Amino acid sequence: MDNNLNYGVVGNCRTAALVSARGTIEWMCLPDFDSPSVFASLLDRRKGGCFGFDVAEEYRISQAYIPHTNILATTFSAAEGEFVILDFMPCYRSRRDEHYMPPELYRYVRWVRGRPRLRVHYAPAPDYARGRTEQTVTPEFIESHSLSDPKNRLYLYASLPLGKIARREEIVLERDEFFLLSHNEKVIPVDIEREKLEYCRTLVYWLNWTNRTKRFTYYNDVIERSLLTLKLMSYYNGAVLAALTTSLPESAGDVRNWDYRFCWLRDASMSIETLFRIGHPGAAARFMRFIQSTFVNTHEPYQIMYGIRGERTLTETTLDHLSGYRNSKPVRIGNDAYHQRQNDSFGYLMDLIYQYYRLMPGSLDEIEDMWEMVKNILSTVTEEWRKPDKGIWEIRGRSRQFVSSKVMCWVALDRGAKVADLLGKNEYGRRWRREADDIRDDVMKNGWKEEIGSFSQAYDNLALDSSLLLMEPYGFIEATDPRYSRTVRAVKEALLHDGLMYRYNSEDDFGMPASAFTICTFWLIRALFVIGEREEARRLFDGVLRCANHVGLFSEDIDFDTKELLGNFPQAYSHLALVNTAVLFAEEDRSLTFVRP
Repeated sequence: MDNNLNYGVVGNCRTAALVSARGTIEWMCLPDFDSPSVFASLLDRRKGGCFGFDVAEEYRISQAYIPHTNILATTFSAAEGEFVILDFMPCYRSRRDEHYMPPELYRYVRWVRGRPRLRVHYAPAPDYARGRTEQTVTPEFIESHSLSDPKNRLYLYASLPLGKIARREEIVLERDEFFLLSHNEKVIPVDIEREKLEYCRTLVYWLNWTNRTKRFTYYNDVIERSLLTLKLMSYYNGAVLAALTTSLPESAGDVRNWDYRFCWLRDASMSIETLFRIGHPGAAARFMRFIQSTFVNTHEPYQIMYGIRGERTLTETTLDHLSGYRNSKPVRIGNDAYHQRQNDSFGYLMDLIYQYYRLMPGSLDEIEDMWEMVKNILSTVTEEWRKPDKGIWEIRGRSRQFVSSKVMCWVALDRGAKVADLLGKNEYGRRWRREADDIRDDVMKNGWKEEIGSFSQAYDNLALDSSLLLMEPYGFIEATDPRYSRTVRAVKEALLHDGLMYRYNSEDDFGMPASAFTICTFWLIRALFVIGEREEARRLFDGVLRCANHVGLFSEDIDFDTKELLGNFPQAYSHLALVNTAVLFAEEDRSLTFVRP
């Protein structure tokens, strides 16, 4: 399969880099996930900048993660010699409650045999390549900056001759070497011994993190890789990114190109709940602190999404000088969806808050802060649920009465009532349950369409939508209810194509969707599983797993015909759904085992 998003990803919960199957860094932002890129050949082959290695044609190149870690190994092998590039970003506990996660990348060159030859292709293009790059070779490092942003500097340290690197001269490897790419000038000596120390500390960090994860007999490898990816995409303050990239289109040449380097309440809540369930309550605690600092302390109106430091204004602009991924323009930074009303977001967040209250009681002040947030959220839900919104898919056209938004408003009130019960706030619980009952009656009256034998996408249409499949897992309807099983079969009939699912197949403000939305296929698999069609569910699951790239990563979308990965990458949505679906089959086989922390 020709998969154009054949990238491995390395990161340290501060920033990340996409490394091609040939070992070339084609996307990286410094100092943080949402900072301007320093390499962006992913979005413009000529201008974007990259960092790789040129070798003779006879070299065979392979790539894989060091098992149970986010350290990526790219092996270059030929008759004349062999070497491995080990890419990682330092990440480890430095003190009792502190982590070391600097804005830097190590490329450890491990010599294996012979006298392999290579040329270093180091071509940074800081600040999204908006200005000409100035580069200076000093005795210690190569310093680079963009004339459009001269205050931000990039420093390349190496054990190889810096002049040869800058001139792209041929280098013969005879021992281990290293590169260190840093946003900061280093104040301590940088040498191969320091690199090896950073490698070992980072290796141990990831091994320890994986060891705290529940382990399964079936599908454990794909579960583990997805969880490691979700962890990598979690900013150190608790925010979770939807994806690491911007402007990768839903189909080649499409204009549906968005910046996903932000924290959506919906995506983040679902990601954290998955990590929580599989053995990482610390992720939930950090996210709750992020939410509290964003909501409770500011008393501002709620948004569907925030910057990774809690920023509220995410102004969308275009980078017209970049050609775009496979010439798909425009290239966007920022995301105007932060203005939208998406009433479903509160349901996912309240579901997580309820689990947190139930399983991780905090200190009194934390509980009271959280209770104020619960009351504020449910006050908003009570006021807003009758109003049309943009829905889960962020439709940029007119607002509608989306069924999935109503269902998740019901979830928010249902979970809020349960929190009230836990705290002995019975009057709140009764009030919120009455409101939840009103929503359920409204959905049953206006969302069910007998003429199609299914719930519909919105009250005013007969379209089908994959988000209807979420009615059951969040408890709005039982799997045994004939209305749910009829909806599952109707959605499958309308939206399943060649083993993959559309979000919906009705025209929106950008035309007709042209690719499969990865998470929706996992939703269908779960729905078939719970209504008893388990053999077909497993067949579809094994089929979609074959769409992963060479190191097990998924993007937002998949081409129906070629099975090429499309859309922003890697996608938190896709990986959290993969984990939740795989766990269904693992638990069905009664093969669940646990690893002690």
